[in-house]
Amino acid sequence: MPPKQPAVPSVWTRPRKEREQPALSRGRIVTEAVRLLDADGIDALSMRSLGTRLGAGATSLYRHVASKDELIELAVDEVFGELEVPAEAGPDDWRAALAATAGSLRAMVLRHPWFASVVGQVGLAFLGPNMMRMSDRVLGILGAAGFDVTEADRAMKALVAYVLGMATSEAAWLNVLAQSGQDEGELLRALMPAAEQAVRDHPHLRAFYAAVPRQEAQPDLARRRDEDFDYGLQRLLDGLRHRLA
Repeated sequence: MPPKQPAVPSVWTRPRKEREQPALSRGRIVTEAVRLLDADGIDALSMRSLGTRLGAGATSLYRHVASKDELIELAVDEVFGELEVPAEAGPDDWRAALAATAGSLRAMVLRHPWFASVVGQVGLAFLGPNMMRMSDRVLGILGAAGFDVTEADRAMKALVAYVLGMATSEAAWLNVLAQSGQDEGELLRALMPAAEQAVRDHPHLRAFYAAVPRQEAQPDLARRRDEDFDYGLQRLLDGLRHRLA
């Protein structure tokens, strides 16, 4: 009788059967896939294009990775390995440790713009070894702060959801910026007439646009994005501190 297939197809639930070869291994395939994704984006990824970069046929890749979906799962976990999460933190250090983790996660998403478009499709990402390492350390930080296991898990999910939500929007904007060939101030100035026209029938948005300084008065727009991210992060951490109190 053939082995029972997992209910949810995933590289993390399929028994690993492969013959590692010095010239072509799963690790090398995934490393090259991340390089391809960083350079050309998700639409450029295929087993054929990756095989060409590796000097191997697509059939050779299938001996190590069963499908493109599995390859994306592996690539997602590969970049999760870049995260810097404190191995431990004392009860008074949890806030700084979580802020550092959030900043590292945001930076990782912005280094790999393709990540934002696929992470929501990788349903079993939590089974990846690098994701597990991150989760274990964050749970340890929250546990040391005084949260029980259940609330620590919910707090971690809230933190990750906030960072991914903000970083995904920021990555999309930076992609538009890169495609425009302009610097950030130039692009925003070019968009302003259309934005002001669009908010004419929306009084609260119109008041907001009227109150926001013109872009020429905001020379450091990257710092403004940093401040926007930190504002939401600090409010989330304020809420966790309140729960501890």
